[in-house]
Amino acid sequence: MTYDGAMGADQRCDHENEVDAGPEPRRLRADAARNRAAIIEAARAVFAEHGLEAPLEEIAGRAGVGIATLYRRFPGREQLIAAALVEKVTQYAEAAADALAAADPWAGFVGYVYRICELQAADRGLSDLLSMTLSADGHIEELRAMANARVVELIDRAKAAGRLREDFVGEDLLLLLIASAAVGQVTRADAPDAWRRFVALALDAFQCRCSPGLPLPPSTAQMNLAMRRLAATRGCGARPGLG
Repeated sequence: MTYDGAMGADQRCDHENEVDAGPEPRRLRADAARNRAAIIEAARAVFAEHGLEAPLEEIAGRAGVGIATLYRRFPGREQLIAAALVEKVTQYAEAAADALAAADPWAGFVGYVYRICELQAADRGLSDLLSMTLSADGHIEELRAMANARVVELIDRAKAAGRLREDFVGEDLLLLLIASAAVGQVTRADAPDAWRRFVALALDAFQCRCSPGLPLPPSTAQMNLAMRRLAATRGCGARPGLG
């Protein structure tokens, strides 16, 4: 049984009643601050191992706190995900900036793709997060938007250098990240580096050559819907309507 909904009144009423969800949370007492730090550290480990659908009870257990204490600090799964993974999402944004600094546009693009897929392979939680929208956390989405703007520039530079095929779009990279994550999850135990071959094959296909045009890519709106749907399946946000 999981506890992904709102807390009941009996869970809210106790001596440790400060909540982090507000825009300006009150200073936590020392014991509450220790609990919060322990929960975040446990969440990083559990999400990395099992993905964002991991039971919150396991996180509370590893942190040495009760499930009610976890919910006092983080009333929803989305808040906990944001707190646990903000550093990894920052690395994601910084990787795009580093790639733009490369003198060779194609080398920068290739290095960026490998770096992000490597981060995914080491952390199932980040892998899940990069393929979904965490609408309840503005900071995570701001970092993602910053990274996405840099990736668009990275793609344009590689195209201008004549190395990346002209019909490649940003949604293609998102599809690659989703597919690479799936490969990594299936092969993690038996062939942990299998994702590298998959990414190499994909990058080879992305290069500019005399080849037939690709089918039309999914639209931005379609990918946004898919990312929201993935978020909903992991207990983050409302399920979008089918259509």
